[in-house]
Amino acid sequence: MTGAVTPELKLPPKVSGEKPGVGHMEEFSVNFARFLMRCNSECGELAEYNMAGQQTVLMSGPRAQEAFLKGLDKHLSRAAAYQATVPVFGKGVIFDAPPDRMKTQLKIQVDALRYQNMKSYAAVIAEEVEAWVSDWGEEGELDFLDEFISLTLNTACHCLLGADFRYRMTAEFKALYHDLEKGLQAIAFVDPYLQQPLFEARDNARARLQELISEIIAERRADPDKIYGDALETFMSGTYSDGSLLSDNEITGLVIATMFAGHHTSSGTAAWTAVELARCPEYMADILEELTALFGEGQDLTFENLREIPRLEAFIEEVLRLHPPLVLLMRRVIEDINYDGTLIEAGKTVAISTYGSHRNPAFFPEPETFNPHRDRANTPEMMWAYIPFGGGPHKCAGNAFALMQLKSIFAALLPKYDFELVDSAENYQDDLSAIVLKPSSPSRLRYRRRA
Repeated sequence: MTGAVTPELKLPPKVSGEKPGVGHMEEFSVNFARFLMRCNSECGELAEYNMAGQQTVLMSGPRAQEAFLKGLDKHLSRAAAYQATVPVFGKGVIFDAPPDRMKTQLKIQVDALRYQNMKSYAAVIAEEVEAWVSDWGEEGELDFLDEFISLTLNTACHCLLGADFRYRMTAEFKALYHDLEKGLQAIAFVDPYLQQPLFEARDNARARLQELISEIIAERRADPDKIYGDALETFMSGTYSDGSLLSDNEITGLVIATMFAGHHTSSGTAAWTAVELARCPEYMADILEELTALFGEGQDLTFENLREIPRLEAFIEEVLRLHPPLVLLMRRVIEDINYDGTLIEAGKTVAISTYGSHRNPAFFPEPETFNPHRDRANTPEMMWAYIPFGGGPHKCAGNAFALMQLKSIFAALLPKYDFELVDSAENYQDDLSAIVLKPSSPSRLRYRRRA
């Protein structure tokens, strides 16, 4: 995507509808996924829009998305584009850390989700599901968006922070985490330090979470020989190149960042999986047959036997296509770029939309139709068209954990209960008011225990 920049280069076409002072911010804030689809439809592969003064170029289509996802940090900076996360993760953590320290922190985060840890996580998630459904009874109705928010927070806490934290987790922790999530509204990507009540609540929540997590860290350091096999243990033992350990602030930041990867996106995807199962019951028999063959004789859920569940996996993959958890990925341009004869100037932001890419009819015929039997041939173009977790060197570190968590939840849940919609099918829509996609609330389903 880089190359010689000459005066003959053209500039990206600009999206219509810009307003003085705010640019396209109002339209973006109302429904940014649909706004980005309008940008692509109107301008094509490159489309420039204005986010209250921050000029942003949307790159659409597999070729442009490949260039974006393969871009190196020295050309396309994640840190500069995601400064909204700094008050959430903390000063000196990931996108606020110097490049060498950020690289080490991200490596430690990947290590926390390594195979050895993942082997124990499936059983933990099955245990959480059993506790979750223990008081359901034979049938009932629930708002499954709220239910999966609670369940995936519990599973992520249990897997990543350990049983010692999970079973002391109170309503306070959930409220604090919710305040952190609300701190990532669209306006935070323009200025995360505005004087707003939601940002004040975000900062108070970050400080209090560090107090809670530091208490656990101190207890573990007092008993250094005990083995936990969770992410927190990995963060506490991780070191920089000079041999120094991470500070409590850095450990807390990595915990929060990994929780976002393991919970923030999974709750919405889990809720949409349950909704689509209820909306498309014709696929349920095949999935149940597959699960019965794997777990019908009382076999435990393990990481090994969850690795190959092709029918359930295909269903979840289609959920991720139609309802991708992160709708927008961004980078800041560090030096002028020549993209196929078009100049993208340093200082601008570039972005790709997974939501728009997954609705490209050239790769996904009848894109609004839910169809888990779609051909997902691993062609080079399809690799950059289907991007629920991004791609290239910066693919989401939590994708393996998220998929394992989703498979564990539904492998434990579906043999026990059947689901159907409470409201009419068209009432279940994507909530596109935030960067992370989830179903609109309420997402009510009726459940019945299977014979």
